[in-house]
This record gives sequence, structure tokens and C-alpha cells, in this order.
Amino acid sequence: MVVQFMAKSSVEEDSRGGRDGDAAGVARHPYDFLESGPRNLPSPNWRDLIRSSWRDPNYKRMVIACFIQAAYLLELDRQDKKTEENGLAPNWWKPFKYKLTRTLIDERDGSIYGAILEWDRSAAMADLVPVRPRGAPKAVLALRGTLLKSPTIRRDLQDDLRFLARESLKGSVRFAGALEALQSAVARFGSTNVCIGGHSLGAGFALQIGKASAMQGVFVDCHLFNPPSVSLVMSLRIIGEKASSVVRRMKVVARSGEVAAAAEEAKASEKDGSSAEAKRWVPNLYVNNSDYICCYYNHTAGVGANGSPDAVKPIPRNGDAAAKLFVASKGPQRFLEAHGLQQWWSDDMELQLALSHSKLIDRQLRSLYAVSQPHPSSKS
Repeated sequence: MVVQFMAKSSVEEDSRGGRDGDAAGVARHPYDFLESGPRNLPSPNWRDLIRSSWRDPNYKRMVIACFIQAAYLLELDRQDKKTEENGLAPNWWKPFKYKLTRTLIDERDGSIYGAILEWDRSAAMADLVPVRPRGAPKAVLALRGTLLKSPTIRRDLQDDLRFLARESLKGSVRFAGALEALQSAVARFGSTNVCIGGHSLGAGFALQIGKASAMQGVFVDCHLFNPPSVSLVMSLRIIGEKASSVVRRMKVVARSGEVAAAAEEAKASEKDGSSAEAKRWVPNLYVNNSDYICCYYNHTAGVGANGSPDAVKPIPRNGDAAAKLFVASKGPQRFLEAHGLQQWWSDDMELQLALSHSKLIDRQLRSLYAVSQPHPSSKS
């Protein structure tokens, strides 16, 4: 969550060594789309009118990851005073026939932390694609993670620490801005035509604004890459789980009471139409077990940190998944690369869909079935 969005630890403004370079021998920037982008990802064409690439989950994952990369590069372009004509960011959305319609700006430091990209009908028509392919969203809200580079590092780390201490980002001005941007897009295009994507800290924001929207009965397609799972709250829970093995027998009655209370809570929420509807919201999470920031999402429910039974089993939901959890079965092993965004558009990425409930996901989404979220209004 507090590392760069790609495998590098810093942005080298004058780096050389592009893949092919141009005719004059000038190497490409390491973050140029043709240098580090996906190799074999097709752009929309007239064949998509018959069979849309967007209906392929792998294609969708790769494109959404590219859009999030564009959100990172929009901020770097801003810092380098680059425009849409000479910036790096536009090449990460133009091949897919999308256009930038809005940037999300942190009013505290002027940094860009997200963007709204919309289907570009004019660009598509120029390539003989008269209509939007099936499955392609009309609008995508892309949220970047932490950039370890001035001038945005201070505000990024402030939100990182907010999550670390509270396991919540709702007090951030960026949460309020992102939620408003999502609500605006949904009002224009409808919830089924809008998608959210985020990486690292941005995935944390995307999860929480998606949940806030779902609690209001608005369900939006959500894709979370390396979402943060580490916090002081979580660490204390893990310590408690380890300590519980010593006094396990003394807590049998208490555990039974908690399970019964959880079951009663589930029954009560099923009677509430709005809460039951919220169960339809199923976010997509992408994690790498070598990334200690997000790996706890792959910690299955019912098993404690030391292998002992958990105190509270997940609430049964008639077989419905709380989320789709995709785990990289073949990917980077070193932490910086494992936390990077680049792996998610790689051609050789192999994913496994985790079938068991995640303890962390179950706890984070439990509030969907019981209480409603207040609209964020505070700024910090």
C-alpha cells in the first residue's frame, strides 16, 4: 500500500532503455504503454459487434488494470507539467476507445488520485466500431494507490496511516470525492453501466465506496487489485487468535453465543428487503500471497492465524459468495513486484478462484446486512 504502483521503487524521469525505440533511436519512457503495457491485448474492432472481448473476465481485468495505471500516470504527468498531447497517461486508455472526462483532485495538495473514463464513441466510429461492445462499461472510475514521490506522498501516506489505524478510509476527503464521482456517473449512465477499479490504497477506497453505494441499493461492478488487508486492528485480532488457543476451553460458551448471535443477525437482515438486496453486490478481489499487504484476504474463514478454529464462523448466505477472490497462482514472488499493478495485465498471469469464504471479506461486508452507512461529509 505504501510502495510504487509498478515493480520500480521510484519514477525515473529521464530513464532510457525502451523496448524498440523509434526510428531516431530515442528509447521509450519505462511507463510508456508500448514499453510496459500488455503485449497481446486487442483493441475493440468490428468483430466485437458479434463477440465482445469485454465478456472475457481476463480481458476485463487487464483493461481495468490499464485504466488504473492511467490514473497513476495522470498525477505523474501533472507533476511533470505534461498535457494530454505529450503525457504518458492517454496511451493507457485510447487503445480501448475510452476518453478522460473527469479527474479527481485532492483539494489539499492539488494531486490527482482518480479519474473517470468514458466510452469514446467518436474514436470507436473512426475504427468502424459503431456501437459499444457488449459488456464494456460506459464509465469507469479508476483510483490509484500510493505514490512515493513529492508532492503527493504526504497525503497518500496520511490515508495509508488512516487505514492502518482505523481500518477505514471514510474520514478522508478522497473518500467523499470518489463517492460523489461514482454517484454522478451512476446518475448519468445507470449502475449496470459503471465500473470501479482501484489498486492498493485506491482499492481500499474502491471497496468502501462500493460498499457504501451497495448499502443504498446501488450495485456497481468493482475490481480491487492488491487491496490493503493489514491494519493495527487486524494485528490485534491475530494476536488475540493466537492467545485464544491457551484458553480455548474457557471460551466455548462465549463462542456458541457469538455464533448464535451472528445467525440471528443474518435472519433479521434477510427480513429487511434493502439489506437482502445488498447481498447481490459481489466485488472482485485480486491478490498475490507474496504481497503481505493484501495476502490476509486469502485467509479462509473458520481457521485462525495459528490454525485453530475461529470464534465466529461466516454468516451463511444460501451459497452466495461474499466476493470473488482471485489469487495469483503464477506471478511475482518478491514483495515489490507482488504488490505491483503491472502483474495484473501480464499475458502469463494465472489466477485461481478461491472457493472458500475469506474471513476478512466476510467481516468487512457484514455491515451490508445490518446497518446503513451515513453519507460522508467530513473532510480532513
